[in-house]
Amino acid sequence: MTTKRVTLADVARRAGLSSSAASMILNGRPDTRLSQDAHDRVNRAAAELGYRPNVAARSLRVDKTQTIGFISDTVATTRFASGLIKGALAAAEQAEHVILLAETGGDPARETEAIAALLDRQVDGIVFATMRSREVEVPALPGNTRVVLLNALSDRYTTSVLPDEEQGGRAAVALLADARHRDGIVLLGHNAVVERDLFRSTTVARRLAGIRAEMHDRGLSFASEESVWDWVPHNGYALVDALLADGALPRALLCLNDPLAFGAYQALTEHGLRVPDDVSIVSFDNDEIASYLRPGLTTIALPHEEMGARAVELLLDGSATQGEHLVQMPVVVRDSIRRG
Repeated sequence: MTTKRVTLADVARRAGLSSSAASMILNGRPDTRLSQDAHDRVNRAAAELGYRPNVAARSLRVDKTQTIGFISDTVATTRFASGLIKGALAAAEQAEHVILLAETGGDPARETEAIAALLDRQVDGIVFATMRSREVEVPALPGNTRVVLLNALSDRYTTSVLPDEEQGGRAAVALLADARHRDGIVLLGHNAVVERDLFRSTTVARRLAGIRAEMHDRGLSFASEESVWDWVPHNGYALVDALLADGALPRALLCLNDPLAFGAYQALTEHGLRVPDDVSIVSFDNDEIASYLRPGLTTIALPHEEMGARAVELLLDGSATQGEHLVQMPVVVRDSIRRG
């Protein structure tokens, strides 16, 4: 048996007021000129009856649905990037909105279907998010659809939220320089294609640009740059293992992401070397595992939750400026850098 939905008229009847008066009170109208007793009676009646406002009807009146579309490639199913959604959900709740989430796996056909489904539900705007920061192709949407890119860039829609990777790259070098590391610094993970190919990763190129700029400004140079395409632990291990087998002894490793650093730790241990007594390490991303290494890994964090929240705030802010909105990458200091 279904239960009849409690209506505004039911609340007004119990409170002994008109429906219009009850509506003004429940909608928080500041100019109701109704007594405090009337406010108390309406709010009490609504609570007792379990009244919930009819969102669909309100949407028709104000031309807003209080819903936000969130389309991603693999953000929802990737542990590393799930903070983007967590931050977006928190900001949406703060603004009394809900998020309708669609994940496409990077399939253009599924993305087209997701866009159509969200537009059919008259969302107030759409956030397009990617697990890996990169340029994306976003199809043309109806002119009144607000769009924000999260961890991505697009030629068609120019409002985007990105990590400030150049600042992060500079911060990583500064950590080593301030610890008096000037010689024997090895860059782990450099790849010339990655540095140029914005489609593969927009912000990685900026990360490297920041690293190189800070090295130049401090009069430093790398002892070597070890190149690899995939930044996974196995490759971090292989690169450091090969370096040590050749007789090279780096004083510090600047790893372009945490998984490379995880592999580096293992290789150093197998060669009888200790972090940070023999080799200092600094990395990027602040993967959860970084805090469980011993010693803990010093890393430059990706501010995913703050980025997700910022994207929703921009989407709902009618006066927000277009262009890139950069979120600073926090420095997470642990115990992997030895002071000279």
